Amino acid sequence: MTDRTVGLLWHSMSSENLGVGALTLGHREIVRAAAAKAGAQVRFKVLGWADPKAPYFTADDVEVRALRSSDFVRLDERGFLAEVRGCDLVLDIGAGDSFSDIYGPSRILKMLAAQNLLRLSGTPYVISPQTIGPFDSAAIRRLAASVLRGAALVTTRDEISAAYAREMGYDGNVLVASDVALRLPFDAPLAQPAGALRVGLNVSGLLFNATTDRFELKSDYRDLSQRAIALFLNKPQTKVVLVSHVLSSDHSEDDRVAALALKREFPEIELAPDFRTPSDAKSFIAGLDFFAGARMHACIAAFSSGVPCVPMAYSRKFSGLFGALGYAHVADLRGQSTDEIVAKLDRAYEGREALRRESDLALGRGFARLDRYEDALAALIARRPQARRAA
Repeated sequence: MTDRTVGLLWHSMSSENLGVGALTLGHREIVRAAAAKAGAQVRFKVLGWADPKAPYFTADDVEVRALRSSDFVRLDERGFLAEVRGCDLVLDIGAGDSFSDIYGPSRILKMLAAQNLLRLSGTPYVISPQTIGPFDSAAIRRLAASVLRGAALVTTRDEISAAYAREMGYDGNVLVASDVALRLPFDAPLAQPAGALRVGLNVSGLLFNATTDRFELKSDYRDLSQRAIALFLNKPQTKVVLVSHVLSSDHSEDDRVAALALKREFPEIELAPDFRTPSDAKSFIAGLDFFAGARMHACIAAFSSGVPCVPMAYSRKFSGLFGALGYAHVADLRGQSTDEIVAKLDRAYEGREALRRESDLALGRGFARLDRYEDALAALIARRPQARRAA
């Protein structure tokens, strides 16, 4: 059986943001299936920023290379260029939504620097399913378009990103897939005896601690969180569980800080445990009866495990992903008022069984799109490794 080394760029096996971890572990499942179709055995090299947490787990087929800024100018065997030259294929997922300048110039410029070294390396690379854009800067938009043109395959997780890539000047083929975290493994919940319904709410620490105008939200996010909790606490035979999906040493982004603040206001709510791995989080969410939240991958965990959910969007990545699958039950924090969103949550909860049926159909579409991506990867993995350029 042929051996291949696949680099997973801007992935993480230890991110405090369990969404980035969910992308990594879901992507690993897809690549292993693609390699099996290609008759190859694959090893992974995870390339991402150094994270303070211990790895979720270790595996014989996974090597983790924590990157630092200095690695991008090193020309020895530990530099970024040498690392990607040691791969047969590199899959760049941009941490899901970082191929954009919405998070500021520093992040995107570092990504573009790495991507241009990747182009120079001679190793074929894939723009894996992610959100592309927006880019406010015309100069950065041109650099980003050149990265797309150098890729062996360009994929997105929604049609909005595919259209944006074409607006940027990319005229190649774009494969519209879906979010690879749909394939994140989890343990199905055991049957529970009849009792109170459990509503899971994810309150984003990023939004909870940000000013309303930072993300151009229409409503005050703290007030919305309080009203959503009150809504469900007033339902008969209903418990509310706050689920943290980003467990960060940066308190301005930590979902637990927001959850503890709300627990002081609403002592009767429950707090989910701190999850060690993304699969642990998904397994817990899978046992809930309803879910809503502003961390997209917490919502993906619910959506892909059969739990009726209402994603609460602060950027177009939400509507792009879920809209592409025909799932219209997304609350728009930038376009809808607090009253409108609370009413939407109320309707969704009361109609949760219909919501579950709709999400099952939408999930099937998502899996079908990821099957096409898997086939495209299998074709690339099956190719003979190209000769490496001299370092």
